[in-house]
Amino acid sequence: MEKIIQILGMTAACAMPLFNIPLIIHILKRKTSSDISLFWVFGVWTCILLMFPSAWISPDPIFRVFAILNVILFTTVVGVTWKYRKS
Repeated sequence: MEKIIQILGMTAACAMPLFNIPLIIHILKRKTSSDISLFWVFGVWTCILLMFPSAWISPDPIFRVFAILNVILFTTVVGVTWKYRKS
């Protein structure tokens, strides 16, 4: 049972950050990010970055994989949101 829980956890850790991809595609297609709050984007990103060192040293591989993928994909969200922001 523990092995199944580990597999499910790792699957979810890999899948959850992938939900950032539709948001990135949405922004790229519309060529605007005006419907997305910069306060929200930078707030979430700050929390992800502050959590990352803890994940990096954690013995839990599920937490580490989740954190690495989340940093990479949400940093992409931040970059695309910032690039397509119209004043």
